[in-house]
Amino acid sequence: MPVVLRESGFRFYFFSEEGNEPAHVHVDKGGASAKYWLEPIRLASNEGYKPAELKRIGQIIFEHQIELLRQWHDYFDP
Repeated sequence: MPVVLRESGFRFYFFSEEGNEPAHVHVDKGGASAKYWLEPIRLASNEGYKPAELKRIGQIIFEHQIELLRQWHDYFDP
């Protein structure tokens, strides 16, 4: 489970066994968890985040989308 970004207390990571799905990232903080697709950026699932937190996570992903996609492909398509 490689952590690919930490920002504003959020931990962004991939699950090693999910390379067969489209590019996405998991995000955890304080017991809450979400999954976002990276192309296009959209929420796939949410467990515990409030709307304002989801908006902030979406902004962080937008700011780092190119890097997150590069890391996804480096990890799953070496």
